[in-house]
Amino acid sequence: MTASIDAHVRLDTHPTHPSAVQAVLTGTQARVASTALEAAGWSAAATGVLVLARIDHEEPYWAADAAQHLTAEGITVEITPRLQEAIDEEWTWVNYPMPWLTRSEIREVSSEAHKIHDDIRNGRLLIHAHAHDGHTTVAVGTYLHRGGKSVYLHGEDHLRQVSGTFDSPASALLAFEETHADGMRPGPAPLTDTERAAIAARSVFDVTASKPDPARPEPETVPVYLADADDHDALLDAFLDTHREFEKWRTWSDDTTHAIHESQTLRIERVHEAPAHETAWTVAAYETPVSERMWVLSATGATPAPVLQNLLLHLADSGWDTAIGAPVNEKMVTTATQPLPNAGWKHTVDGQWIRWTSPGGDAGVQFDAFAAQHASQNLATWTIWAGPNPDRPTWAITASPHTPIPLLADLSATLAQETDTRQTQPGREHKTRLAASLSAVPAVTASRPASRSR
Repeated sequence: MTASIDAHVRLDTHPTHPSAVQAVLTGTQARVASTALEAAGWSAAATGVLVLARIDHEEPYWAADAAQHLTAEGITVEITPRLQEAIDEEWTWVNYPMPWLTRSEIREVSSEAHKIHDDIRNGRLLIHAHAHDGHTTVAVGTYLHRGGKSVYLHGEDHLRQVSGTFDSPASALLAFEETHADGMRPGPAPLTDTERAAIAARSVFDVTASKPDPARPEPETVPVYLADADDHDALLDAFLDTHREFEKWRTWSDDTTHAIHESQTLRIERVHEAPAHETAWTVAAYETPVSERMWVLSATGATPAPVLQNLLLHLADSGWDTAIGAPVNEKMVTTATQPLPNAGWKHTVDGQWIRWTSPGGDAGVQFDAFAAQHASQNLATWTIWAGPNPDRPTWAITASPHTPIPLLADLSATLAQETDTRQTQPGREHKTRLAASLSAVPAVTASRPASRSR
């Protein structure tokens, strides 16, 4: 009979990461449980708290596996109902590139990919160089154990695998350079969104436990283009709550939400963990549910909430139809930007670009006449930004040639006429203020969708 150990492990879903799992340890022999979990790939996040954050989104499965092993050792394990629901959930990878594999075999491939990720993260696998082969990231590296074997890696996240081995780092690098000379870069590739999310999941407890919120000054009133980004997710939730003609869809990973109009001709995509300077919103309109895009607009993660709020409300209240056959002409450009010169924005022409810049030079609207002449390609013809210039923006919105002129005019009026507030030091209590102006939104806690097969 297994001796009882004075250690209690409570397994629960992570408070912020959609698939990660946290373990809270108590008892005089909690260190025994901690050692076992760390050996299984869990990371210490705070005193008595460990986190399992993987790049294959299989944390619930491995949490159940850990629970079985701990129980067998005589450690008391409690699994919360919401984690048990995640453990029991059946889900599949969308567009998995190896559809012939069973669910169990897919998990094995993902597990091997995660081992490679852990070896790199923990310094056991030294990456010499990386490149992009036109489809995905490739890299070459050497294990600092296993006799120093050098490997060729193909793929990212849960699809990364060893696709070749070499006898030495020199031979590995020579072969890699021969294949990827033009795009070869030293060291490891930049972290993927999934890898960054896993890092954040492991560090969230340290931040909240050891760093009390500093005293914050009162927010200052600024032009709307300098306002806080606030909570984009709460903004979208509030919009969907008040506009039932849009239906909400989640992807398998919880990383992205799609809001689709009942006509199936307007689609809004929200990428939840997008960095501030990368695309977090994409709006696309279609003539029919199965036709090509009429126009597309995108916004980065740091776009101020009031700007996005006005954009969403315009889509819901004013429509999004446009005349596809009509080229963008001078009258249309003037109509789209008229609020700007009326508010004192400076108008300049620089080759193919026509710009309107705010009086302080810290925001602008740019029209690309060359892109407008290639309307069928949906190139970024309009750029709205705040920051030093359109090439180094703090945030930016881009739009294709056939983006409705009334929508662009509405955005111009928002920039030229509206003000909002900004925290001189970022504060969490300010994040839901603008979203709440659409609808009273209850506090949101981390949750999982009913299915991840969509």
